Amino acid sequence: MSTSHPTGVPLCDLQAQFAPLRSQLEAAAAKVLASGYFINGPDVSAFEEETANYCDASHGVGCASGTDALSLALAGLEVGPGDEVILPAFTFFATAGSVCRLGAKPVFVDIDPETFNLDTTQVEGQITPRTRAIMAVHLFGQCADMTALWQIAERHDLPIIEDAAQSMGAEYQNKRAGSLGAVGCLSFYPTKNLGGFGDAGLCVTSDPALAARMACLRGHGMEPKYYHKLLGWNARIDTVQAALLRVKLPHLEGWIAKRQAAGARYDALIEEQGLGSKLTRPVAKAGRRHTYNQYVVRVNVGERDAMVRHLKSEGIGCEIYYPMPLHTQECLAYLGYTQGDFPVSEAACRQVLALPIFPEITEDQQARVVASCSNFLHKQKRRAA
Repeated sequence: MSTSHPTGVPLCDLQAQFAPLRSQLEAAAAKVLASGYFINGPDVSAFEEETANYCDASHGVGCASGTDALSLALAGLEVGPGDEVILPAFTFFATAGSVCRLGAKPVFVDIDPETFNLDTTQVEGQITPRTRAIMAVHLFGQCADMTALWQIAERHDLPIIEDAAQSMGAEYQNKRAGSLGAVGCLSFYPTKNLGGFGDAGLCVTSDPALAARMACLRGHGMEPKYYHKLLGWNARIDTVQAALLRVKLPHLEGWIAKRQAAGARYDALIEEQGLGSKLTRPVAKAGRRHTYNQYVVRVNVGERDAMVRHLKSEGIGCEIYYPMPLHTQECLAYLGYTQGDFPVSEAACRQVLALPIFPEITEDQQARVVASCSNFLHKQKRRAA
């Protein structure tokens, strides 16, 4: 996550966030260690309530990872063998993997080229009698087009599952991610908007019956102890993770504001350098609060991979989210999709590049990143002349 290059910039600097909170975090961990409540301790229920309140939901169900959150949401809605779930072809693998592991079939749709979220105009055409849910991914920190999805879901009586792993704190028409569907799935992987100290996740919902079912499923389906009413698995959140995340949660709004400021600075720097035609900036749609979990630009095909090598040679962190769409992944070949089925997703995989962004990134660091991009692109232009 860091670099020793003298002028380098890390993709994400976790130590910059940890250092100011170190004493509070160590005290919270020590309190858990002294209590002996390592599983389902009081910090778990407190964190569930506080996170649900933050997301404008009534119930929170902590779990072991963002992937488990997706699996709990699907299992909580009784998705299983023979069922279908509609989701975008361009997202992290866990979105589809969680569907497959329950024996259901992911049905892909292409994405909006501006937001990278699922193209809502393609959803209704993929609904069949076997469709059990629509999974909306709020990618890179911005919510999907929920108005269209709400209308489709209502017409077909389908629940919406929000994959909000990258978008805690994002908003759509002043409503928080996690409260926009039947259930919202959060990840606290260390680089997320609210990052933990290992893997952790949480489901938020305002449906008490669904919350109770997911809470039962995460503990082997036990209710009461040693009486198994459902076929669940071990997906519990560690008490120490909940305690540490409780320390960080009150700071989330401030960190999001800093991410937004960093996103605006990148926009301005790219324009100042005259790179607008070479680096297509993220599009923040009206009525949506973009949290910039990632600052993802598009680079012309043929230049993206060379730019990655250039940035890394200068100690500047960058990442490709994602180099291959889901429908061409080897383990999903059995679904029968082929190259060319989702051209917008495939084009994104050839062009996207995430630049360093984290709440503590400085103006000087961002200027170095954009200057490095500019130097590379101008060299490319001279070579082509």
